[in-house]
Amino acid sequence: MTQPSVILATASYDHTIRFWDAKSGRCYRTIQYPDSQVNRLEITPDKRYLAAAGNPHIKLFDVNSNSPHPVMSYDSHTANVMAVGFQCDGNWMYSGSEDGTVKIWDLRAPGCQREYESRAAVNTVVLHPNQTELISGDQNGNIRVWDLTANSCSCELVPEVDTAVRSLTVMWDGSLVVAANNHGTCYVWRLLRGNQTMTNFEPLHKLQAHNKYILKCLLSPEFCDPHRYLATASADHTVKIWNVDGFTLEKTLTGHQRWVWDCVFSVDGAYLITASSDMTARLWSMASGEAIRVYQGHHKATVCCALHDGAEPSSS
Repeated sequence: MTQPSVILATASYDHTIRFWDAKSGRCYRTIQYPDSQVNRLEITPDKRYLAAAGNPHIKLFDVNSNSPHPVMSYDSHTANVMAVGFQCDGNWMYSGSEDGTVKIWDLRAPGCQREYESRAAVNTVVLHPNQTELISGDQNGNIRVWDLTANSCSCELVPEVDTAVRSLTVMWDGSLVVAANNHGTCYVWRLLRGNQTMTNFEPLHKLQAHNKYILKCLLSPEFCDPHRYLATASADHTVKIWNVDGFTLEKTLTGHQRWVWDCVFSVDGAYLITASSDMTARLWSMASGEAIRVYQGHHKATVCCALHDGAEPSSS
């Protein structure tokens, strides 16, 4: 198979992962995933593999093959894996689980290399662009920064006691972090570098984005600059697009009939892909706020999506 320049994948409670031709909307590959539901999908920076976070395993599939079998399984979590992502060179993977741990996995070696205890179910983990800090959010409302160099927790925040942090996102230049919670609120902090390498959080804004759960928040990528947006996907069936300059509402994307679980920007920020309980994924134009493609084929809620339409990192 020749590698498509745009890789788009979705997963659903119907126990399948589907790959789509982004332009035509055609599904060209379906992987059966009988073990569990898939909570999160992520594509490696080199576009070679797709990670599927399930319960309790993470499985890695070859993007360029038709094999229904994973090339690798990562197995030491003991509950739902809610977060998965890759270091920028693709050397290692990180994950967060409802078992209360954040783990780091060397992709070239078996087993888990590091584990951090969050003491509550982890819902979301993001990697700081400096590649040396992981930020996690959990069911008890804690946000923690894990310093990978010092191998310890360097910072702890609780924006709202006993309100689950559902999703975290960091601006590509490391200047902002946003946490979205079950009350529909986004907390925004400026990230300041202290004298040490430790990141300091300076409160910047509190945004009441939705009246229901926010299931995913996402800041726009580097090539979207000078425009900077925050997307919030919600149980109210909408995705809202906020201008980071002042956090004013730019657009509301309406069309999904059920909860919107996930969203991902195209590399230039001109498009957004969303996944919803209405069994579809959609491609939206950020300029018009309209859905320009609907991806139909799943038979149950579509709960996560992954997109890689950028260049692969140049091999050093």
